Amino acid sequence: MFKSADPERRGGFGALALLCLGALPVSAAQPPADKATPIIAAEVVSTSFADPIESLGTLRANESVVLTVTVTETVSALHFDDGERVDAGTLLVEMTSEEEHAQLTEARARLDEAQRQYRRVQSLANQGTAAKALLDERSRQRDTARAQLVAIESRLSDRLVKAPFAGVLGLRNLSVGALVEPGDLITTLDDDSVMKLDLSVPSVYLGALRPGLDVVATTRAFREREFSGRVHSVDSRVDPVTRSVVVRVLLPNAERLLKPGMLMQVTLLNNPRETLVIPESALMPQGREQYVLRAVADGDGHRVERRQVQIGGRRPGQVEVLGGLDKGDLVVTHGTLRARPGQRVDVRSVQRGGESLNQLLDGTPPATAATGRAE
Repeated sequence: MFKSADPERRGGFGALALLCLGALPVSAAQPPADKATPIIAAEVVSTSFADPIESLGTLRANESVVLTVTVTETVSALHFDDGERVDAGTLLVEMTSEEEHAQLTEARARLDEAQRQYRRVQSLANQGTAAKALLDERSRQRDTARAQLVAIESRLSDRLVKAPFAGVLGLRNLSVGALVEPGDLITTLDDDSVMKLDLSVPSVYLGALRPGLDVVATTRAFREREFSGRVHSVDSRVDPVTRSVVVRVLLPNAERLLKPGMLMQVTLLNNPRETLVIPESALMPQGREQYVLRAVADGDGHRVERRQVQIGGRRPGQVEVLGGLDKGDLVVTHGTLRARPGQRVDVRSVQRGGESLNQLLDGTPPATAATGRAE
């Protein structure tokens, strides 16, 4: 139901609504010759545009490792729990090492003695009362003791498991007292501050792929969120079977929402640019050519003219205009079947985007339509 008090105006407006829904024949919808045809128009606007390249990818942590041991020994202490965040170098697991600690004490004492013997002989050699061969022997003994100490310290470090980098730990898979062997899983560690997203892209887009290309990714786990990132690198080889190339994208993950292994729907924004766009409903194709009806100011109203346009890329509801229109022009989006070139038209509403047909017909702003209040 229309809000206009003029019966004739309501009649023309109702015909427009029925025509938009395809329920009224064109011949019956023609207004009287002295009446302006009611239409809905949209303004030609300049906006950011890009050619999308779509693909699927699986997330990986920026750094990921499976923590295990290099010796067979029993666990004496655990210093972490499931899902804990740790810094680089944090001690996670201690293994039994009493024998190695005893050997360490012995090696340190042996090194101290070897250093004292070397300094004593060196003092005598400087006075000319000790042979140089004896000094060389004491030097060899000192170096040997130092090497033995380093070897024992290395064996001790093998009995300590530390975090190689900062990240989040997975599930703990052992308890104190358990006997572990090389290769046994202790836990996992992932650096999830930045996520790697590897995806396969057809090689026909190889010329457009480059580091720094903007990317938008979505996942069903967070349907309302878009995650933005950039192409980090492009593989040096094309798969000869699938004719695709692997592209690696880096996605910042400051909120730690993304997890390794998640499937992502990815859109690479190729050739970003500022361009003119119009609603797709304004196009009137004729063969291979595209036309629009442009509403030109004429006195107190408007008159339409038929204008051929050159179009470029498309996205849902919008089409890029490469030529034939200027920014700020009005094009007819509803009523193109009734309006004729040179005919006067009544612009009932200007489409801004996001309005329903009823809102456009009623002249109700989108922001107030939900509450039923008109401003």
